[in-house]
Amino acid sequence: MRLAELSRRSGVATATIKYYLREGLLPPGRQVNTTTAEYDETHLRRLRLVRAMIQVGRLPVATVREVLGHVDDDSLGRTIRLGAALWALPQVPEPDEDDEFVRAAHREAEELLDRLGWSNAKLLTSISPAYRSLVVAVAAFRRLGYDRDTELLASYAKLMHETAKLDLDFVETHPSEAEKVETAVLGAVLTEPMLGALRRLAQEEESARRYGFE
Repeated sequence: MRLAELSRRSGVATATIKYYLREGLLPPGRQVNTTTAEYDETHLRRLRLVRAMIQVGRLPVATVREVLGHVDDDSLGRTIRLGAALWALPQVPEPDEDDEFVRAAHREAEELLDRLGWSNAKLLTSISPAYRSLVVAVAAFRRLGYDRDTELLASYAKLMHETAKLDLDFVETHPSEAEKVETAVLGAVLTEPMLGALRRLAQEEESARRYGFE
């Protein structure tokens, strides 16, 4: 397809597509002559991914470029490739390791991983942004005087493990390796807000069931 058709099918203006091409967010099309290129379904799929990351995920172009660089790096195995792409997404700041609540949160998080038998996740605690996010959140709860015990965290974690299985089952329905990683990245950008919204709706429903609307 030519640029005009790519624009029509994607709903993205030609000027924006040209900008994405210049920024390296889209691979170049097949050159037909000095002024014309042709694009295919892979360009359309990538364009939709880019738009979702920028418009819905509110990610800056530089971050999108970094994420897509990992998505396209077929020298990496799937786990490392996916991890690198997801870790390039915006993350929480590094916690203050001298903070007593952070140190306690580290101990609690490691005990939780041991309890769950998540040995692979524990191997990545020194570099995983997800582990860092958990530590920061647990430390904040403790600092504010709220006590969410390990039993409750383990219950949450087990539910998230089932969610992860659903996520990866969906990823596996896509044929190519690039599509699998793209789908996982899109899930991180779109599914997490969707799950957050479903959680809030469930809380509203359960609150109304328990306490009514008074």
